[in-house]
Formats: sequence, C-alpha cells, structure tokens
Amino acid sequence: MTGWFARFQATTETRQDTYLLQPQLPGLSVKLRDDSALEVKAYLGSPGLLDLPSRDRGRLESWSKWSFPYQPPGEDDRAPAGWVAIGKRRCSSWFPLAGGKGGCTVELTETSAYGRAWWSVGFEATGPTGLLREALEGAAEVVFVQPPPARLGLASSRSYAQWLNQWPDQGAEPRR
Repeated sequence: MTGWFARFQATTETRQDTYLLQPQLPGLSVKLRDDSALEVKAYLGSPGLLDLPSRDRGRLESWSKWSFPYQPPGEDDRAPAGWVAIGKRRCSSWFPLAGGKGGCTVELTETSAYGRAWWSVGFEATGPTGLLREALEGAAEVVFVQPPPARLGLASSRSYAQWLNQWPDQGAEPRR
C-alpha cells in the first residue's frame, strides 16, 4: 500500500488516537487525538456513493467536527475502560480544485489495533458545498488511475468508530 501511494507528494504523521467505544453513541465519534485534543464528530448523513475508477465504490459521509484542547490527567498510558487506543501512521496528499476554491486531502493510514496492522484510505473534501463532490471525484480519478493492491468497496467503507465497534472484545477479528 505504501508503494502504491508513494507516487504522490505526501506529508507523514505518526500519532496515537484513543476512541470512545462504550457507551456506543450512534451518530457520534469521540476520540482523544494524540493526547492533545478531544474531538467530537457528528454524522450528518450520506449524500450517496462515490464510484471509483478502479470499479470499487465508497460511501460518502458528511460530518461536523469540534475540537477542544486536552491534556491527560495523569501519566498512565493505558486507555480507560470503554476506550481503545489506535496507533496511526498517516501519509496525506492535497489535491486542489482548479481556481483554488477547495480541494481534497487523501490519506493512506496504517493503523495498529489489538496487536494487528490495518490500512485505510480516506478522502476529505473542503470548500464550498456545491464543489465537494467535484473535489472528491477529481481526487479519486487521480489516486485510483492505478488500482490499489487491496480491494476497496462498500463492505469496508465506514468510520473508525464503526469499524472498531465491530469487535465485541479484543480477540475478535475485525473486517476493514
């Protein structure tokens, strides 16, 4: 996956995010971002599907995000009950729209959870609402001109919180 994405100029970031899994909060995603911010995202719905040039499809999702400064209360590195820590190494590339009115960040993220490594590919469009789909489709055309080494599709198109909540315990096998 790294070789597939290496053809783009990217910034790389390594961090640990800790997600709230219990209690389950349908429509919300709550995480501690690298022990420096508390982030809350609210799901606003899906404006449909995105057909990818590789003949795969992804579900479009709209979210609102709030971020607040956060400092851990102590030195204990363990996640509290109901939370799960996820190590991330993210490579991000920016694909601007012509005219400079927004664009799309595409990130390839290697995650480690429950002692296993996983990959995710995410697209985040920004700019005027009427140009968001154009930004997503334009970035997808460029990124997926070369098919990824792993099959992507609707069955694996979900948020981190949805993916992590598939594990009833740490021994279960996730589907990502």
